[in-house]
Amino acid sequence: MQRYFCNNIINNKFILSKDDSHHIKNVMRQSINDLIEVVYNQKLYICNILEFDPVVVSIKEESDSYNELDIKVTICQSLVKEQKMDLILQKCTELGAYNFIPLKVKNSIIKYNKDFDKKINRWQKIIKEAAEQSKRNIIPKVLEIKDIKNIIKIDYDLKILCTVNEVSNSLKFVLQNNKKCGNMIIVIGPEGGFTKEEENELISHGFISVTLGNLVLRTETASLCALSMINYELEK
Repeated sequence: MQRYFCNNIINNKFILSKDDSHHIKNVMRQSINDLIEVVYNQKLYICNILEFDPVVVSIKEESDSYNELDIKVTICQSLVKEQKMDLILQKCTELGAYNFIPLKVKNSIIKYNKDFDKKINRWQKIIKEAAEQSKRNIIPKVLEIKDIKNIIKIDYDLKILCTVNEVSNSLKFVLQNNKKCGNMIIVIGPEGGFTKEEENELISHGFISVTLGNLVLRTETASLCALSMINYELEK
């Protein structure tokens, strides 16, 4: 059953967006009285389609299903090329990421400019579709682009810096010793890695330097690997 997110309810009926209405009618080719899943305020409802243009649905039953991680994980991803960023946003959403922060660092191949602000709407669409596909109860958000000086000011229960430094702790070890934290941030470097100065600044402000294993991973692989470890170590 296809899942959609909705924030418009009138007289106990959900009114879906123009894009979702198009998808239901013209892509999925559903009919009146067909069932769909609708998430409203993180709550899942099974609904009947009543009408089209836009799609209006009535609530058939309420579900207790809640498919979210017990910990809120923010992925702080250094800016990468468009296709790689699209992949990171999509797959990390499927793996349970709570938020995303694009990060400006010295070795980023992609440099920040005002046009990046226009990308956020497209990124949010990618995330929404991934959240629906993976049966999430929330749509993660892409926060505004930040740099290292902004990141070190944000408060999290657990702050992780992924690095290839051989003397770092393993992520597995850090997770096993912080199972009760409510939120965490994972900082992922660009293709060229962080500078020594950037790593030192993060570590001096409470970030724990960790490795993801003996292999050197591409930047678009690192966040997926880290989230997979979190799912394995911290989920019930």
